Formats: sequence, C-alpha cells, structure tokens
Amino acid sequence: MGRVIIVGAGPGDPELITVKGLRALRTADCVLYDRLVARELLKEVKDGAKLVYVGKEPGNRGPAQREINEMLLKCATQYESVVRLHGGDPFIFGRGFEECAYLVERGVECEIVPGVTSGLAAPAKYLIPPVLRGKASSVALVTGKEDPTKGRRFVDFKALARAVDTIIIYMGASNADRIAGELLAGGIPSDMPVAVITRAYMEGEKFTVLRLSELRAVESPSIIVVGNVVEEGLRLRELLRKYVGS
Repeated sequence: MGRVIIVGAGPGDPELITVKGLRALRTADCVLYDRLVARELLKEVKDGAKLVYVGKEPGNRGPAQREINEMLLKCATQYESVVRLHGGDPFIFGRGFEECAYLVERGVECEIVPGVTSGLAAPAKYLIPPVLRGKASSVALVTGKEDPTKGRRFVDFKALARAVDTIIIYMGASNADRIAGELLAGGIPSDMPVAVITRAYMEGEKFTVLRLSELRAVESPSIIVVGNVVEEGLRLRELLRKYVGS
C-alpha cells in the first residue's frame, strides 16, 4: 500500500506552493489535481508519473467526491507515492479532511501539506490585510455557498455582521446579492467598502471595489472582502503609486 500526500498548491500563482509541497509533487508517482491548480506546477512532476484530472467544472460537472475518494484509494494500491493536489489549502473549503479520513479508515498512510489559501492571498496581492492594529482585530473566512443536503445553514451572515471586523467570503459569487442583504440587516453600514477579487493570480484577473449596498452577483471564482481593511489597502496602494510609481 502506498502513501498519499494531500498538498495545497496555493492560488493560481505556481510560485505560492510551499517548498514541502513542491518536493512532494516532484517525487510523486501519481498526481490527482484540481481545476484551479496552476498548470505550470504539473511540469514539476517527474517523467513517467501519472497525472489524473479530478477537477469539478462550473455546474458541478466532474467526478463526485465519492469517486475521487475511490480513485485515491485505487492509486494508493498501485503507486508508492501519491499526491492529491488541491488549489489553495486542502483544509479550507476543500475536501482534504474527508479524503484523508477515507484513506486512513482503509489503512492508507496520509499526510497533509498546507497551502496558501486564496481568501488571504487574493486580498494580500492588493495590499488588503485581514486584520490590522487599530482597525480590525478579527476575521472570519466563510463560504457563500452551502450544500443544501446538510439540512441547515452554518453561516449566519446577520450574526456575523455583529461578530467580526473583516469577513472574507469564498464561493459567494452567485449569492452575493443575498449575502449583502443579510449583512446590511445585521447592521453593517451600507457604505462599508467591499473588494471583489476575481480569478486571483490567473489570466483575466479583476479587482473591483464598491460599497456593500452595491454588491450584486459577481463572476466566479471570486473572493469577496467586507470590512474597513479594504479602505486601508486602497490607501496604501495610492501611497505606493504616489511615492514609488507602481
């Protein structure tokens, strides 16, 4: 039985993978990779290694999680070293924990290599910090799209509006209008700045700033940042243009 390493590849920039993740990728005999993994990283795979695409396309087209779990197990029986390559971090709105649990319960050794999550990397590219002394002391990373089969919603945006300073929303593109309404109902001012980073570190990347009352459905994939830290990031970007010309 082989060993499976579940690796976070980071967002679209291939240079944001960790050294440990890259080492695992280069020594793997088989790699199962997601849709949003930078394709340049696949060039790091050694000659003769098997590449298996397991990405989910928009509209939920692609292998179900059950099928991915079964493929991982099958690969572990055929190869000494298997890498499951996730975009971002496998434990932050990925299925890394579920995959690892499935394998361990069947006697397969499993290791997690964390990755840079897009919810922090995308705002950082535009100088937006998640927390900032004197401005924001708390941050919530939340999903904007929950599985309806769970039978309940875990994210209460009205309550969240009163609980934290910065809200970073993953997978909220199609529900942005509803989310904005709930945050407004929770007491966040209508003029609160919001940053939308679409396709971060990928071709066609876009950066948009608006007010919470203006937030509507946005393109996918997008990271949505709500909080005063957005204004601070804009101020620093302006200073950078003024004094450095960048």
